[in-house]
Amino acid sequence: MTEQPRQPPVDGGSGPEFAAALRAAIRARGLGLERIRDHLRARGVSVSLATLSYWQSGRSRPERRESLVALDQLELVLEVPVGSLSGLLGPPRRRGRWLSRVPNAPEIAAFWPQPEAVDDAVRAVDTRWDERLTRISQHDQVFISADGGERSYLSRQVLRAEADGPDRWVVIMHVDEHDRELPSIRPLRHCRLGRTVCRPETGLLVAELLFDRPLLRGETIITEHELVNVAPYPSASNYERKFRLPVREYALEVHFDPAAVPVRCERFSRLDGEAEIVQQVTVDAFSVHGVALNFGPGRYGFRWSFSA
Repeated sequence: MTEQPRQPPVDGGSGPEFAAALRAAIRARGLGLERIRDHLRARGVSVSLATLSYWQSGRSRPERRESLVALDQLELVLEVPVGSLSGLLGPPRRRGRWLSRVPNAPEIAAFWPQPEAVDDAVRAVDTRWDERLTRISQHDQVFISADGGERSYLSRQVLRAEADGPDRWVVIMHVDEHDRELPSIRPLRHCRLGRTVCRPETGLLVAELLFDRPLLRGETIITEHELVNVAPYPSASNYERKFRLPVREYALEVHFDPAAVPVRCERFSRLDGEAEIVQQVTVDAFSVHGVALNFGPGRYGFRWSFSA
């Protein structure tokens, strides 16, 4: 994923004006983003620090209903005239057609809890082809052990080359418990293991999966790989996939051992710069699944609890 010079957001020209006005209002009000977030929360609106940062930088803008409601409250918090910020948004961007490329894609570490650690680990592998691989389909299966731990993960990708040359897929895995051994990665189909970076002190595993051969523009490839933990398995209460670039279809399954079925489970998703959407789900036949179409950038996953 070679870093290209950043271009202004493609939004009909309204993005820069909105971001500049928001930055000016924040400076005039003299509040940090954390204080602004707290003021919004007191008004019953939840907006993440990342979202506020993206809005003021021009990386994204409020478009969904929840975000526009939050913007109304933000104008009150910043003590600017009603409509002075929302009036700069212009018409919403088209969302009916799936876009495989994002004009202003988030950085590779944007959605991770320790971005600096991810950036440091990723520098040791070759990510130059990341933006030249369209995510046609991705399918993750997560397997939870009888003691409620993360036993293994099985992933399948269908990718299409948008230029001649892509020859690898880079896997980034983060585990919450840094005192445990990192999972091992096993290439299963149409790939072999390249460079691997293990950072147990930050819970990070980064690995290259090398294709059978470099792809030509327009060619597709199906790869499969598995991540396997060592017993005793790290405790599991959630799983999410982070999407720096859009995916046409994403399917996620979480399989629970019959001896460890959660009493509560919820599916969540959050598009870049938007509010999180949460839905309670029922565990049927010891598993749950979710499907997202034309999704990203953002994150998608499940959370669960084994106790009431």
